[in-house]
Amino acid sequence: MSLLQSTQSNQPLNTSSPPQQVVINTRPIERAAPLTRHLQAAGLTVIDMPMLALQALAMTEADMQLMRQWFAGHYQALVIVSPTAAAAGLAVWQALEHEANAQDSNAQDSNFQDSNSQDSNSQDSNAQNSSAQDNKNQNKAAIQQNSSVEISSAPSHLIAVGEATAAVLHKARLQAANYQVLQPTIANNEGMLVMPEIESLQTGDKLLVWRGLGGRRLLADTLQARGVHIDSIAWYERVMPADAKAHYEYWLQSFSRQQAAQGIVLSPQTKPIVIISSGTAFEYWVTIVGQVPAVAAESKSDTNLNERLAVSLNNTVPLKLADFAYLVLGTRLAHMVAEQQLNYYRVEDLAPETILAAIEHMTR
Repeated sequence: MSLLQSTQSNQPLNTSSPPQQVVINTRPIERAAPLTRHLQAAGLTVIDMPMLALQALAMTEADMQLMRQWFAGHYQALVIVSPTAAAAGLAVWQALEHEANAQDSNAQDSNFQDSNSQDSNSQDSNAQNSSAQDNKNQNKAAIQQNSSVEISSAPSHLIAVGEATAAVLHKARLQAANYQVLQPTIANNEGMLVMPEIESLQTGDKLLVWRGLGGRRLLADTLQARGVHIDSIAWYERVMPADAKAHYEYWLQSFSRQQAAQGIVLSPQTKPIVIISSGTAFEYWVTIVGQVPAVAAESKSDTNLNERLAVSLNNTVPLKLADFAYLVLGTRLAHMVAEQQLNYYRVEDLAPETILAAIEHMTR
């Protein structure tokens, strides 16, 4: 578990009522549930508000060619960056296994037929019949063995970024003796770069990446500068959910009315905490928060949050980016948030235990 306080302005937050602390989970809906359940079990009010939706991309002929090359052992390592990429890639890998097994079965069947033909034309019937029967039994055994398709071994080192990604791979039908899922100590680009399997790559070596469209380039740029050939397959793209703005406005209406009705005085110590794990998600968040129109003329941009909350029980009070505290993943996101002079706390992984510990530190 790794927690890093990132700026001096980001002093530990304090609240007198931890169970009332609001946490907004912006992770994609496919990945939000375990974290949300863990935080709710700890007494936090968690709002699932995905800032990213994952849309599958059609596989191209070029993508399939890369998969065939990897399957044939042309790469030294495969990096899988997410559970979604793992599931998509595994489906194609299994299809290639089926194809290879079918070809083996056809070849064995051909050998079996050749053996029968040779046997029928043999002059030494006793010896030849015995040999043909042995071949027949061996071929049948081989065909039966291949009738149950499973991934038996990886053509290269297999590196999963994060526990959730590794879990998808572990659930595949793999023979443990021939297969190992490797993971970086820290689940990010920096963590992968210090892995022996990545650090040892040299000029002329090849690395394949299963990923989503976009994302960080540190791993690829660093290895390419070292002369390593990088190929990647984008299995999905990240888009803003169609209902993201409506979802935010609905929550904001409820939040502002509740605060005003209960006479709760908000302060920097009780800001809603927003969990951000992606640069793209943060960009979408900035866009949505900025799109909510100002309420009434009496609600001015330079008034503080409590004054804006007191405008009217019937109005939705717009919040600014600075009215939230941010829990962000990694150095790159920390820099993005710091550039906007926002309070933030940085973590190095998204394990529910890590996130909860960070929130407890922020609200201590």
